[in-house]
Amino acid sequence: MTAALDRLESNYAISFGLERINSLETSKFRKFFNNLPVDPYIKGGYRQRRLSHFQKFENDLIQLPHGYLFQSRDYNPVVGDVKREFSELDRDLIALDEFKKLIFEFSNYCKLKPEASIGVHQIRTVCSPESFGNPAPEGIHRDGCDYIGIVAIDRQNIKGGETHLYLNKKEKPIFKKVLNPGELLLLNDREHFHFTTSIKPVIEAEGKRDVFVITSPSLILDF
Repeated sequence: MTAALDRLESNYAISFGLERINSLETSKFRKFFNNLPVDPYIKGGYRQRRLSHFQKFENDLIQLPHGYLFQSRDYNPVVGDVKREFSELDRDLIALDEFKKLIFEFSNYCKLKPEASIGVHQIRTVCSPESFGNPAPEGIHRDGCDYIGIVAIDRQNIKGGETHLYLNKKEKPIFKKVLNPGELLLLNDREHFHFTTSIKPVIEAEGKRDVFVITSPSLILDF
């Protein structure tokens, strides 16, 4: 990993930082984004999603039981206070050494305790000449966890999708950048709001943006 773009003083392990994971082969993840179910909780069918959660155990990852994602409306005005259930990540994806490397990088950077739960959201946002794709339909927001990692895996035929960080919703962003494949943006969710602008195609064809969003705690509850 390269050095962090920025790291601010904080009571937590990180405030925010941008890294390029030079050792991560993002191409190994790409085929697993081609069979994502449509997110049924967002209108328009432009977002596809899977979700699993894990704990670190020594040098291994333990997948935790299936549950539902829950955020209060204070954090998510669009689907807050709704129990959202998503399909688990593909087993072959979880078995990849690259996947384990990515989650451990996030955990180590955030200095997570062994008992901390880690949620991994696998998300594709699509757009077409007729409709834009909106990676953040809830607007400028927090997720309600401690730490977030946004990992760019692929961008095809799109412009836009610029990620912003804010200290206050009413102020200008303190960070804004289009995340390129292999880049990992980490942030302290208790200190920052975040947002990603809509995407639209460069040429008259479908476009797509593939990311992993990693959170701790996972915000996944048992049924």
